[in-house]
Amino acid sequence: MQFIINMIDKLIDKQGELTSFLIYPLVLIVLFEVLMRYLFNAPTIWGFEATAFAYGLHYMFGLSYTERHGGHVKVDILTARLTEKNQAILGILTYAFIFLPVFSFMTVGAFQFAHTSILMRELNSTSWAPPIYPFKALMGLCFLFLLIQGFGTLLKHVRTLMNSNSEQEEKEVSNES
Repeated sequence: MQFIINMIDKLIDKQGELTSFLIYPLVLIVLFEVLMRYLFNAPTIWGFEATAFAYGLHYMFGLSYTERHGGHVKVDILTARLTEKNQAILGILTYAFIFLPVFSFMTVGAFQFAHTSILMRELNSTSWAPPIYPFKALMGLCFLFLLIQGFGTLLKHVRTLMNSNSEQEEKEVSNES
């Protein structure tokens, strides 16, 4: 189990490191648009959309990386008062019965959405009209990464529960002797 957890963590860390570089094209697009708009009074027709696409990809690829490092918002008021074992049980229940089913459907739905978009070679309905099917396909990939990381987090909760059970058994054995 630890091997699978480590492989998932490495995959998501590498994906996060690589896609973090999406910030550079985003900054360049914004800088170019600001220069064109305010220095030359000649805004581009593509700047706003390109910024939205670059930021959207940066955001979506960051979902799994943020999950990997425990950065998503949580309600710790309840869980902080629980023992480590009970936190693991709650984590197993929420990931097995809420997170994984929801993001399985989200991933499948996103790939179906992308497939339809690819078949029709969908263009955005703006004056620039860029193709948006590649972005929809990447959105499916982002949900897949998040789903994989959610499975890894579930395995971490299972490992924590198993370790706390074995530690409890060791304490009981030492108390009997």
